[in-house]
Amino acid sequence: PPEAETTEEPASSDTEEAESADEEESEEAEAGPVDDYQGLLDNQGDGAPAFDFFATSMLWTVIAAAMVFIMHLGFSALEVGLTRSKNTVNILFKNAFIIAIGLITYAILGFNTHYPGDFNGWLSIGKPIGDLNAEGGDVWGTYANLSLAMTGYGDFIFQAMFAATAATIVSGAVAERVKLSSFLIFATLLVGIAYPIVGSWHWGGGVLSGMDFKDFAGSAVVHAFGGFAALACVLILGPRKGKYDENGNVKPIPGHNMPLAAVGVFLLWFGWYGFNGGSVLSADPTPLGLVFTTTSLAAAAGVISAALVSWIVFSKPDLSMALNGALAGLVGITANADIVSPWSSVIIGLIAGVIVVFSVIALDKAGIDDPVGAISVHGTCGIWGILAAYFFQLPDSGVVLGSQIKGILLVAIAAFAFSAVVFGALKATIGVRVSDEEEEEGLDKAEHGAEAYPDFN
Repeated sequence: PPEAETTEEPASSDTEEAESADEEESEEAEAGPVDDYQGLLDNQGDGAPAFDFFATSMLWTVIAAAMVFIMHLGFSALEVGLTRSKNTVNILFKNAFIIAIGLITYAILGFNTHYPGDFNGWLSIGKPIGDLNAEGGDVWGTYANLSLAMTGYGDFIFQAMFAATAATIVSGAVAERVKLSSFLIFATLLVGIAYPIVGSWHWGGGVLSGMDFKDFAGSAVVHAFGGFAALACVLILGPRKGKYDENGNVKPIPGHNMPLAAVGVFLLWFGWYGFNGGSVLSADPTPLGLVFTTTSLAAAAGVISAALVSWIVFSKPDLSMALNGALAGLVGITANADIVSPWSSVIIGLIAGVIVVFSVIALDKAGIDDPVGAISVHGTCGIWGILAAYFFQLPDSGVVLGSQIKGILLVAIAAFAFSAVVFGALKATIGVRVSDEEEEEGLDKAEHGAEAYPDFN
């Protein structure tokens, strides 16, 4: 600002020198930040807006990866809550192992199997991640565009968080009677080999990609894959003792902690914003806002329809069905969150909530014991999500019904066949089920020699 005029007498030389020094210090203090800021402005260059978008997208990617990680806590809490207290330590141990082995195997061979580069076929076995930016292409080429904006390592860590989900789905379905050692071997092979191979068919330029199969974030290649793997294991394993009477009638085995189950579902719902929102693969605001909206509405609709249907069928509102209704809606929207309207997502969620209730009932009547409803939530509703992508697609989305049907059949058959062979081989060699005495005692004591709630026995 202009200096103010003054009528005061000139100061003495000593005073002038002191005031001059004070002014210089003041000017330096003010000039420093301004110069630094100006330096940043001067050095941004013409590409500054693009770099800002890239940096924001990368930040969103790692946040989304952390949100998907939280889903494993959600799966753990839900699984613990819907089963008996005597198996809590066993369930938590399995889930801790699954995320750990998932990350390691995905780094060793999973990522480069999942995304092999130029590939259109059935089988590709990768190698360790190495320098992803060098091997995957220049970060400003392969990883710097509107639909894929992150570093190679950002891509890896986001996809790695997905990898263990398939085995986590199986964990819930086989809970309370599976032998720990057998399950850990199976989970390692499923996550390390089967999941990235099947995923490469869709996301790695393989056979599903060649037929224009639409599965935005994995209703088929993540959720249905896990659901049908779980189905094969449950058929081989058999039901829990006491689940059916001598006439084959269902005898409910209630979970021991419904508050924990509810917390698990809310954690999963929260994590799903990273699961679906991160699958935009950038911070592009248009698809990101749509995906968050459709994901939210489908989950909410699933709760409502599952709650109402269970109320009608059982004459009482069933909390476990309402909770699984939320997950059913989330699985149903996962394949199509970016290509349906908000009101279509409500319909998708409503239908998913109805489907999951009747699927759980049908499996129970068929003698297929799934303690947490994982097969119905992920397998049955995964199929629905793939079909819904066709029936509710926005104009010009280009989803073809034949491709959707072929794709879900390929994924389901591959998951079921792999799991049947591996789990069957384990049954024939080291066994897959604990003894009747161990099952009665509880796997916490039998397998771990520890109890989750020792003060309450």
